Amino acid sequence: MLKLLCYLLLGLMLQTSATAEDETFTLRYKFTPGETIRWNVMHRSKVRTTVSGTTQTAEMTSESVKLWRVTDVKPDGTATFEHLVESVDMRQKLTGREEVRYNSRTDKTPPPGFEDVARSVGVPLTIVTMDSGGKVVHRERKQAKAAAQNQGHMTVPLPDGPVPIGHTWSFRHTIDVTLEGGTIKKVKTLQRFKLIGVKTGVATIRVSTTVLTPIHNPAVESKIIQCESAGTVRFDIDAGRVLSQQMELDKGVVGFRGKVSSLHYLTRFTEELAPAVSILPIVPDARLR
Repeated sequence: MLKLLCYLLLGLMLQTSATAEDETFTLRYKFTPGETIRWNVMHRSKVRTTVSGTTQTAEMTSESVKLWRVTDVKPDGTATFEHLVESVDMRQKLTGREEVRYNSRTDKTPPPGFEDVARSVGVPLTIVTMDSGGKVVHRERKQAKAAAQNQGHMTVPLPDGPVPIGHTWSFRHTIDVTLEGGTIKKVKTLQRFKLIGVKTGVATIRVSTTVLTPIHNPAVESKIIQCESAGTVRFDIDAGRVLSQQMELDKGVVGFRGKVSSLHYLTRFTEELAPAVSILPIVPDARLR
């Protein structure tokens, strides 16, 4: 009798384990017409450059609010939304110089060098149509400066159909690198994703980006150093949106401008979904239009 009970318990455990392993999850973005979604974004970077025996360090911290204003949602989940930066607080410090800061909420006039940033705050940068898998169907740029920042995906692309934990998917991108003399070199990159777990309806996705094109020139490598990053994304399956993400990069290049030159790039990017609250829109300074 005891042996029979043990067999039954073992069978139940194996069945439960198999059910957990076979469970699949459908990851899709979900939007409602008229809703406004905000994320608090933090970007920190420290770049140390050494050329001809002289080392300079540039530190930058940016806190901003990213806003999507949804204007239309099709029956298949394809949504159209305005993409804006609602506010920004930036600090920049260079070796041997005073820190420069610009806060769009408190500063009426931006310091020199921050004029383009000020013009981009509180106004639509792009109008995007995106399907429920995160693929951009159409993009209309409202500001020329937004073009370089809005190539490729607007958010984390999701896999097709239900997937189990451990499932991986990837997407290839080609970026244009401007070389000395104005020539353009096309560099291929690969962004990999892996569903590493689901807990209480929140999926955790591991993300990494690598450069596929062989690069043998340190000068070119220094221009694409920011492409290779890695981190994690937390996605709310029921709500159909990114809850948070964190990407990091710690990479150096030697010989990008002579044999004794070096470049070290350290950065962290974080994004957190903000509570759904009503905030008055920010009106940009008319003098900067």
